[in-house]
Amino acid sequence: QVQLVESGGGLVQAGDSLRLSCAASGRTFSSDAMGWFRRAPGKEHKFVAAINWNAGRIVYSDSVKGRFTVSRDNAKNAVYLQMNDLTPEDTAVYYCAASPSSSDYTAAPAYLYWGQGTQVTVSS
Repeated sequence: QVQLVESGGGLVQAGDSLRLSCAASGRTFSSDAMGWFRRAPGKEHKFVAAINWNAGRIVYSDSVKGRFTVSRDNAKNAVYLQMNDLTPEDTAVYYCAASPSSSDYTAAPAYLYWGQGTQVTVSS
């Protein structure tokens, strides 16, 4: 069974940092692009960051560029999202996703596998 499991979310104050992890199992994801999306209450999934299979291509949304860093460890079948200088606008459920074959890493439909999400809440 293919699974993506996010962890590392929580309640923090503005300016704090969090590191999200996504552990993949059921198949190897070393050839997949891995992405992070988030969904705030009442809103749609929004692209946050993505990294291709060898970290040769990394993309960020404008809203997180310079504050968030995506990385991966193919040996561990894992991807990470380091989030610094968090603001209340970053409050959302964060999802990791895997795309076996796509060049548009910013589009949710490009991703085949999704995790259940981890809640990040940033208080002011």
